[in-house]
Amino acid sequence: MQGIELKEFQIECVNKLLDVTTVGLKKEVLVQAPTGSGKTIILLDYIKEYLEENKDTIFVWLTPGKGDLEEQSREKMTKYLPNMISKNITDVLLGGFEAGDTAFINWETITKKGNTALKDAERKNLFERIDEAYNRGYNFIVIVDEEHLNKTVKAEAVIEYLRPNYIIRVSATTKKNKEAEFIQIDELDVINEGLITRALYINENVGNNIELKNEHEYLIDLALDKQKAIRKEYKRINVSVNPMIIIQVPNNSNDLIDQIENILESKGYSYKNKTVAIWLADRKENIEGISENDAEPIILIMKQAISTGWDCPRAKILVKLRDNMNEDFETQTIGRIRRMPQAHHYDNILLDNCYLYTFDEKYEETIKQELGNNAQDVKIVFLKDEYKNFTLIKQIKNNDFDGFDDRETFKIIQNYFINKYKLTSNKTNNRTILEAEGYIFGDKIENTIIQDKIIKIDSDEISNANTIKVKSIVNTSKNGIDLRHSIGVISSKIGMRYDKTRVVLERMFLRRKLFTKKFINLSLVEFYAFVINNEDKLKYDFLEAVSQESRQVALKTESIKELVFKIPEMDIIKYDPNMKDTKIYEKNVYKDYPNSTKKSRCERMFEKYCNDSNKVKWFYKNGEHSIDYFSIIYVDAVGKKWSFYPDYILQDINGNTWIVETKGGENAEGESKNIDIKVENKFLVLKNYAEKYNLKWGFVRDYDKNDSLYICNTTYTEDMNNDNWMNIEQIL
Repeated sequence: MQGIELKEFQIECVNKLLDVTTVGLKKEVLVQAPTGSGKTIILLDYIKEYLEENKDTIFVWLTPGKGDLEEQSREKMTKYLPNMISKNITDVLLGGFEAGDTAFINWETITKKGNTALKDAERKNLFERIDEAYNRGYNFIVIVDEEHLNKTVKAEAVIEYLRPNYIIRVSATTKKNKEAEFIQIDELDVINEGLITRALYINENVGNNIELKNEHEYLIDLALDKQKAIRKEYKRINVSVNPMIIIQVPNNSNDLIDQIENILESKGYSYKNKTVAIWLADRKENIEGISENDAEPIILIMKQAISTGWDCPRAKILVKLRDNMNEDFETQTIGRIRRMPQAHHYDNILLDNCYLYTFDEKYEETIKQELGNNAQDVKIVFLKDEYKNFTLIKQIKNNDFDGFDDRETFKIIQNYFINKYKLTSNKTNNRTILEAEGYIFGDKIENTIIQDKIIKIDSDEISNANTIKVKSIVNTSKNGIDLRHSIGVISSKIGMRYDKTRVVLERMFLRRKLFTKKFINLSLVEFYAFVINNEDKLKYDFLEAVSQESRQVALKTESIKELVFKIPEMDIIKYDPNMKDTKIYEKNVYKDYPNSTKKSRCERMFEKYCNDSNKVKWFYKNGEHSIDYFSIIYVDAVGKKWSFYPDYILQDINGNTWIVETKGGENAEGESKNIDIKVENKFLVLKNYAEKYNLKWGFVRDYDKNDSLYICNTTYTEDMNNDNWMNIEQIL
């Protein structure tokens, strides 16, 4: 990008984003980017790279309402990518979307009460502009900046209407979830590049067992002493930075602000002499140019919710004052004091760290958690060997069928290589044959470069210059773009989607892709080199293969596609590692599957029943929202197709396969605990599916009055006193 040289970890993040939004099976991508890691720059570079190969895409960059973050981000695009088209909500409403646009939209302009973006008016509203874009063949990718601030029903409804190919959610505090791809920028990488401080010191020099007359004044004194020491050190090494203290107060705290102002004034710090600034929603003083490294204000008073996205790298000290109030603390405030003012370390303990002073235990603990290991209590479990061959037929939606059936296409190309090159199951011989036919193998990329003295760049000197061949060792981060380019060339030539083309190549040549009839087992590095070096030959062979067999490819227009389901060989489960008397459920299909998994009451009761029952041989807890899991398609009243992921698959001692969905039952007062309004749709589709494939099935609910489970597989009723609900021990 113009004027920007990406750091190594930023390049790696861009490459991962490009990978998961071209070949990723998961629609959502979570990016955990520590404050100070340059997430805006990363996202801009990603957009630029993506649009080079996907010109019919529109990016919608959504930001929270505080702080004009959408304009800040848009200004950075204008600065670093001046040739790219950026728009705001007004531009979109007036002129619509065009291919290659990046639209920066503040959430409040489309979700806040009284806005006009979603209303009918003389100009077209946002929904109409989205429909126009789809009618013109465009696709959307949504970026949700500071995603933790916008998890509302209305916000998600807007995203759903956009129907994006991918949703990229970015935050410093986002957490993993197995329904989404997760990209994490390692904080150590950001530290090692010098962009943020090496460490945070909490309450340095606070005395033990001290008695205070005024805790606010005590903390402010510590902060002022630290500020003076840092300022002195900057001057000693001739660096023009005026370190700043942020004093953060609770939201409803006007009296506390008065107290702080009085304390500061008694020490010679005031608004009048420009040493103090304040930034509130309805009051701002001395904030003009406050982010500059040599700005005058030494202290900034702010409430909890300072503007998201606000950067002030000279801020090194945070004082968090409590006011005996319960606050939903904004841990991202710490990010405001972690940036290095000149984007590098000084090899100086005082200058390379940041400092927090607070007596708020809850806040202090939250900070420690946020800055420490962000890992959730999750466990990876692996499938037992005896269940690896179990199969069912699953259904998936087939809305985006593009004329090529995955398996048919693979078979066509595979047979082409077998017939043309006489390939067999002998991988060594296959490599020899392909090498003899001009294919290049190895772990290095071969390039032809100019080695000459060029006087006039625009003359014939370049075309007539001397050239040499150079080989470079593959780096999967740096060469990720090269690989995508090569596969993109091949896929566009044969009119097949990028992700499908990549899968075909991997199944034929990449060792780690699960497929037994490979031609050659290449390592990941060798695979990168193979595709990049042989781009032209592969392009020709794929094109010839598809052209020869094109008459055999039958277009399928069915809206439901049936695939073979196998239990995933690995899964990630949430569990409580601290639960007393944890036991392993031996009948679960996964090794070391604990009874402390985080599930609903009905699910916990059902799993215990399965494990303890002498009628159940094994059970499996199905996942959700991924092609890896078992799903059935059902249609709602208006004809919309939905994926249904039944909760459990199990087998009884007689060899019968059961599919079971668990739902909230009835409480002790006889009130229903079920919250799924689509329960009857799911009940009927599971009933039809089970009849079609001769399977056992049922919906199971818990009944609080006697702490038992009941099952129904005839006609669904919400009332569990109905005879359709039978005690599970009578049926299973």
